[in-house]
Amino acid sequence: MPRLSEVTAALDALWPPALAEGWDAVGTVAGDPDAEVGRVLFAVDPVQEIVDEAVKLGADLLVTHHPLYLRGTTTVAATHFKGRAVHTLIKNDIALHVAHTNADKADPGVSDALAGALDVRVVRPLVPDPTDPSGRRGLGRVCELDHPLTLSELAARAAERLPATAQGIRVAGDPDRAIRTLAVSGGSGDSLFDDVRAAGVDAFLTADLRHHPASEAREMSSAQPLALLDAAHWATEWPWCELAAAQLDEISDREGWGLRVHVSRTVTDPWTAHAASHHEPLSTFGAPN
Repeated sequence: MPRLSEVTAALDALWPPALAEGWDAVGTVAGDPDAEVGRVLFAVDPVQEIVDEAVKLGADLLVTHHPLYLRGTTTVAATHFKGRAVHTLIKNDIALHVAHTNADKADPGVSDALAGALDVRVVRPLVPDPTDPSGRRGLGRVCELDHPLTLSELAARAAERLPATAQGIRVAGDPDRAIRTLAVSGGSGDSLFDDVRAAGVDAFLTADLRHHPASEAREMSSAQPLALLDAAHWATEWPWCELAAAQLDEISDREGWGLRVHVSRTVTDPWTAHAASHHEPLSTFGAPN
């Protein structure tokens, strides 16, 4: 079996830490570099439920997209939920490795996996990495559909092909508008609206769209307002877990490591229910008194 240091070196080659944003916290969080690794679990969030799943599975390494300690800490005491996760990992000889914005920018990366789940063709990065001469790395992806879909049909495809969450898919735009080009960005994407407008796409699918950026993005569009599809953060990033697991499987086969690689199906999206509005729009209620 390979040692942890060998496996994490392979992961760092897939998602170089140098690609991560300056504010990010990527790499190995816990683990003995000389420990043997036979079973690996991929997940989006390093929450206790996932850590417990890794224990039950008998994993030696947990790889997550989101960092456990994004903003640093002065304690790993088990009195705090993050400390409890660290204690559980160490007591059970499970290493934790994080690939976050370095996996977002990689080729292939998080948004490639999202585009693959939606069955759209990647044309180029939405925000190219200026250090990549091939022009394939960067944040987000600009995509083309094989044939036009209406906005409502595209939303239905996203709802069907992305993991189910309480939120589902929120949509802004004419449901009958034909969509031919689409920008996608796994995770929070409303900081990318300038790039989306510059790309000239018909629609943008991402997560965590806030009121003001979304409203302004539609108002600032030229001929036709930009169509928006807002999915759950977790759902837009989970497809990367399957891609990443397949990449590690390929490396394991090539190196003769014999790793057993798993992807968690546990939904760690924090929202658990959705109550739809059933009354008439406010415009039908008449003027307030």
